[in-house]
Amino acid sequence: MKYFSAIIFMIMLTSCYQVERNCLDFQTGTFFSEITIDGEVFKSEFVRTKDLQIETYNNKVDSTHVRWINDCEVIFKTINPKNMAEHKDIHLKILVTTDSTYTFEYSYVGEKNKQKGIATKVK
Repeated sequence: MKYFSAIIFMIMLTSCYQVERNCLDFQTGTFFSEITIDGEVFKSEFVRTKDLQIETYNNKVDSTHVRWINDCEVIFKTINPKNMAEHKDIHLKILVTTDSTYTFEYSYVGEKNKQKGIATKVK
């Protein structure tokens, strides 16, 4: 009975644990991100305001409208899409935050295939 009580107590402690997410700290600022897709690392830098994100990737600049669904989820819509893929909106969800980084997952809106990455707040 003593072991059973200890197990129940441990389950209760671990079931109450919640991952810390201070998403408001990452809604605006200057960031650096890394995403690994099929073993290849993609790096970019971006500046985000409440309404706009300007990203530099491979010496190309891309701008998107930003629409926050809630404190931790955002939709990006490319301002001047150049191909069919850029016409698709992107849904990003912040999963975990630290003092200077956040882990996120993203996908095209409506698609189930999600990618994960980490962004670091520079300013």
